[in-house]
Amino acid sequence: MPLLLGVDIGTSGAKGVLVTPEGEVVATAVRDHAVSSPHPGWAEHDARAVWWGGFTAITRELLAAVPGADVAAAGVSGIGPCALPATASGEPLRPAILYGVDTRAVAEIAEQTEAYGAETVLRRAGSPLTSQAVGPKLAWLRRHEPDVWARTRRLFMAASYLVHELTGAYVLDHHSASQCAPLYDSGANAWIGDWAEEIAPGLELPPLAWPGEIAGTVHAAAADETGLPAGTPVIAGTIDSWAEAVSVGVTAPGDVMLMYGTTMFLVEVLNARRTWPTLWGTVGVEPGTYCLAAGMATSGAVTSWLRDLTGRPYARLVEEARAVGRGSDGLLMLPYFAGERTPLFDPSARGVVAGLTLRHGRGHLYRAALEGTAYGVRHNMETMREAGGEARRLVAVGGGTRGDLWPQIVSDVLGRPQSVPTYTIGASYGDALLAGRAVGLVSDTSGWNPQAGTVEPDERATRDYDELYGLYRDLYPATAGIVHALAARQT
Repeated sequence: MPLLLGVDIGTSGAKGVLVTPEGEVVATAVRDHAVSSPHPGWAEHDARAVWWGGFTAITRELLAAVPGADVAAAGVSGIGPCALPATASGEPLRPAILYGVDTRAVAEIAEQTEAYGAETVLRRAGSPLTSQAVGPKLAWLRRHEPDVWARTRRLFMAASYLVHELTGAYVLDHHSASQCAPLYDSGANAWIGDWAEEIAPGLELPPLAWPGEIAGTVHAAAADETGLPAGTPVIAGTIDSWAEAVSVGVTAPGDVMLMYGTTMFLVEVLNARRTWPTLWGTVGVEPGTYCLAAGMATSGAVTSWLRDLTGRPYARLVEEARAVGRGSDGLLMLPYFAGERTPLFDPSARGVVAGLTLRHGRGHLYRAALEGTAYGVRHNMETMREAGGEARRLVAVGGGTRGDLWPQIVSDVLGRPQSVPTYTIGASYGDALLAGRAVGLVSDTSGWNPQAGTVEPDERATRDYDELYGLYRDLYPATAGIVHALAARQT
């Protein structure tokens, strides 16, 4: 039986699957890795070690688990938007600068916004210039690492780098390109040549393809490293959150994916192109589709921090948080431990815990972190509605859905149900689906990932959280001046 391979490179780990054309998962593999932060506000990956090393290790593990596997096509995805400068032959010149969690290019964001105009950038690129944008990161490289820039000819993200290593093709998918503000026109689906030449002179911008299009086939050297047969078709791939949306059927206008991970990410599919100054507007996975996206800088990262700080396993912390009850006994947390992305776009925001007393313990802090994330989701959902989103259906995905407490808190804070699909493996499952479509093995995806359950809100809990959400919204402006001064001391 032919099988479909999907591999995703995430922030803190790589995941892979082998799937039948009917969507049945035959094998899975996971490999952890770390983010490098050589300076405050920096977030980097070694592309060769983390991205390619993760892909080859995952692929070999999957193939070993299914001896004689007939891999008909491969799909890839990864974190983004990133900026990996490389030579004309595709050799990385430095570690990749990661997406919006890397906040080094503050000055360049301001300079490009002034040079091109905030409204013009939003109208053409679809998104404002923030720490998520690639253009300012490239300008930072030119300014601060001129020797690297002098040799830079190509630009990669995680998925496009894997495609290059597998096939030799230099290509970027349209969705990833639409997050390269201000280099890509999301209305025309094309690079903005004059701006690109001003921002990144000498850079050979990659040809564009849609995520599910075949970019090339596995060449002999990659076959030796991965164990994949030479000639295996490889799709262009895309950024992980959008591949994950595909994996759970978030494809119709009004569908919203809530991704519970190291960061919380939201994607809503739209019936027309829309822009908003405190959200990201992108093209979708399929031609002619558009999305609004929102993302918090931390969510699961805060719970990981608490786990490491207390030395207690997640299961113990969850049970202690469950015993505390709603509102964490008067504790309120702003989960801005790495600044905040949408809708604040404030890299100098910081975490705040308000209401602490001597009677508060681990469970209170852990529940306050889950509730703070839920308030952040509500803030983003309200902003997406202001921007024209309809949010008809919410689908919960990611590692945070494996327990019931966190999704329940989010549904209670939102007052909205969330569908939970059968498979919440992640973007790698969507990669396999897109690869199957590309080679004609998958035509009907309706049975691929059926709904396994629903998280229903508790009306009484929603009423309680309404008041607490108001306090949450008041807490940021009330403390912003203080935390900005502290952030300045930290850098």
